[in-house]
This record gives sequence, structure tokens and C-alpha cells, in this order.
Amino acid sequence: MFIRMIAKAFIRQWKKMALIAFTIALGASLATAMLSVMLDVGDKINQELKAYGANITVLPKNTSVISELYDVKNENVSNSYLDEEELGKIKTIFWTFNIVDYTPFISTGATLENGDEVTVSGTWFNHHMDLATGEKLDAGIASLRSWWEISEGDWIDEQSGDDINMAMVGKEVAEKENLNVGDTLHIKGEGKALDVTVKGIFDAGGEEDEVIYVPVDVAQEIGNLEGKIDSIEVSALTTPDNELSRKAAKDPGSLSVSQYETWYCTAYVTAICYQIEQVITDSVASPVRQVADSEGQILEKTQLLMILITILSMVGAALGICNLVTASVMERSQEIGLMKAVGAHNPAITALVLSEILCTALIGGIIGFFAGIGFAQIIGHSVFNSAISVSPMVVPLVVVLVVVVTLIGCIPAIRMLLKLRPTEVLHGR
Repeated sequence: MFIRMIAKAFIRQWKKMALIAFTIALGASLATAMLSVMLDVGDKINQELKAYGANITVLPKNTSVISELYDVKNENVSNSYLDEEELGKIKTIFWTFNIVDYTPFISTGATLENGDEVTVSGTWFNHHMDLATGEKLDAGIASLRSWWEISEGDWIDEQSGDDINMAMVGKEVAEKENLNVGDTLHIKGEGKALDVTVKGIFDAGGEEDEVIYVPVDVAQEIGNLEGKIDSIEVSALTTPDNELSRKAAKDPGSLSVSQYETWYCTAYVTAICYQIEQVITDSVASPVRQVADSEGQILEKTQLLMILITILSMVGAALGICNLVTASVMERSQEIGLMKAVGAHNPAITALVLSEILCTALIGGIIGFFAGIGFAQIIGHSVFNSAISVSPMVVPLVVVLVVVVTLIGCIPAIRMLLKLRPTEVLHGR
């Protein structure tokens, strides 16, 4: 009997039920899309921000201490170096798959043929590595400094094997020395004097424009620094800092065992720095705070925006349901009054109305959920040029939101239902 009454209510009031289902579907679709994007947006935002440079710098321990004391930034004033052979170890840490790019640097002073002094920096451009883990990695400043504008020529291609004695020249150096692509530079340092060919001229918009960049082994030969590296820049996908990560940054030894495990197994920038220090001998890995903090702030604000949109969509859905259900109860007031007159109690009538609305909400919620997944993919491809992964957590969250919003929207109608008096309603008052 109960089911038959629900079925007849759907038949008699199919238009209102359709509107209720449509209202819930709109709210559920927006909630599904926002929650899906919010739960998957972290890595995508981090990937986008990787285009703006490294977020971790690794220096020799002595250099780091002197830099902090005398504010000389990354200058290697202590003549201490890192071992080039240990570079591959960075991809052996716990968070190896979060290390998306890194490149070493070795800088040395040199003199050109005309006597002008220049800074020569050796680095990777598109260096290929076959790691012991079986993973392959292509890393270097071609991807790490993708904002550099190549005004003439092109990036050095290490993998071709033809660009061994090539150089990338900063805009300031090129203008000062009147250099063009294809010109040969005779560079003399503390080691060998080498001739290098200008492969490209770049405009970085900063102090890099006063530097000549060459492959690592070329700079090592010029500066008589075989096997030595003076810094490493690392780009890693990280989780925004919280109180635990800030406490660990001061002293990991102050953490309890459970806190240490949580911190170590979470992709905090401080945890990744700590693990890099464990595999690179006598090194200090420090987050580039301007980049790391910006990533966290952008991520938090984006997620907050998603939550606010979800809440507003649910509030709108609740208001729409409230109006529609109230109108439905008013139209059925005589029917409800008759049920009360023949002995139906308020709990039974309330259960009947709520069952009708929850069945409608189920239909609208299912439609809205699949529509929301589609909206999430549209957002993913239009904003991040990649698909959004729908977390299993979204399903129960949407179910809870739909049920809660539906029940809240029904409250005014239920209160009206409870106040209906059969004698007044049946007499048309």
C-alpha cells in the first residue's frame, strides 16, 4: 500500500517531481565537479607551477652555513663541492616519483680571448639518465627554466651528441661581446682553455643574462673541477606545510615516532629536503620559500574556492527543494487532511512525503553525479590540459550532501504538514 501511494504520487505530480529531480541534479553535478577537481587539483596546480622554477636548492654544507651568515646567496665562497656521481641518488628517496625535474650547476670564473672576465656555469640541458631503479629520466634547465626566452638559436641538445662544445649565452653577455649564434668563444679558466660555439642566446630577465651556460663536463674542464658540483636545483611535487612540517623543519628529532612517520611519509617540502640530505653527502637541502609558500597558498585558496562553490550550490538546491516541496504539500493538503481524518498519524504521513522526495532525490543525484563527472573533465581539459581523476571519496560525499540538502529543504513543508487540521482542510479553509 505504501509503495502504491508513492507510485501514484509520482504519476499525479510528475511535473513537480521532475523539477525537484532537476534541482537536485544541478546541485549534485556542481558538487561532484567541484569535489572531483578539489581532490585532484593539488598535483595539477603543482605541475603548472613547476614551469616557474625549482622549489628546492641543494648546496654543500659549508657553503650553506657561509651563505646564511654572510647573505651571499648561492655563491660557493667556501670552495666545497658536491659529488657529481651522487646526482642519481636523488631519484632513490622515498618520494622519488614526486621529483619531477632537477639539474646540477658548477660555476667558475673564466676569461675570454679579449680579456673580459665572465662567469661560466655548467649544467644539464636535456640530460638523459638510466637509473638503478629501472626508471628513465630526462632533466635539465630546458624544462626547469622554461620561461627563458630564446631570442636566437635553440637549446643545447645533449642527447644528440653533436652539441658537446656548445654554449647558451645570456643576453647581457651577447650584447657586450657582440655575439651571434654560430660564433666561437675562446674561454680560459683555471683548467683547460676551450673553444665553444654559441648555440643560443637567451633572455632570462635576471642575473642569469650575465652568464654563459655550457654542459657540466665542459665547465668542469674549464675550471679544473672534474666530478664536482656546487649546487643542485630540484623541482618536486609537494604538500602544503602545516604545523607538523614546520616543527620538523626546526628539529626532526623533536618529533615522536608516530609524528616522524607521518611527516616522513607525507610529501612536505621539508620531508623531501631531509631525504635528499640523507643521500647526498655533506649537503644541505633548503626549500625556495617564495616558490614553496606560493604553491601552498595557491592550492589552499583554490580548494577553499571549490568548497565555497559547492556549499553555495547546495544552498541553492535546498532553497529550490524547499519551494517545490512546500508547493506540493499545499496542493495535496486535502489528500493529507483526508488521510489524517481516517486515522493516519503524522509520522506515517511524514514518512510518505519524505520517501517520495528521497526517491526523487536519488534519481536526480545519480543523474547529477554523472553530469558532474563530465563537467569535471571539461574543467580539467580546459584549465590543466589533462583529465580529472575522480576519487572514490566523491561518491559518499555527494550521497551525504544530497540526502542532507533534501532533508533540510523538506523541513518547512514537513512543519506545514504537521500543522494541517483535517476539519479545516476538508471544509476548504
